[in-house]
Amino acid sequence: MIDREHKLSVVRQAKLLGFSRGSVYYLPRPVSDGDLALMRRIDELHLDYPFAGSRMLQGLLRGEGLETGRRHVATLMKKMGIEAIYRRPNTSKPAPGHKIYPYLLRKLAVTRPNQVWAMDLTYSAPRPSRGGI
Repeated sequence: MIDREHKLSVVRQAKLLGFSRGSVYYLPRPVSDGDLALMRRIDELHLDYPFAGSRMLQGLLRGEGLETGRRHVATLMKKMGIEAIYRRPNTSKPAPGHKIYPYLLRKLAVTRPNQVWAMDLTYSAPRPSRGGI
């Protein structure tokens, strides 16, 4: 894409293509042999245990004598496109017995500013905290 022999400067070419200058000069590091072997083993374990996340896979690897950190396992899983398969919460179905509230503005004609106000509540799952409040 970027031609270093072109009459336009490399910086100008990057700007026209929408790349940052740093990404033009960046050379990706090759994956080490140890990481390749670890990735191969993680892939094999993922086929046997598709529900296993980085914590469980790290424990399985430790049981085989491969000492590695959970975050390194998670990084390699992300690189390989592997995710644990688990049931996610269904937030679209209402709970049984949940009251359905009426829409009070259905027959109201909004004719002037500030006649109707609205608020939007977006569902966001709370993140587990490390420390107390």
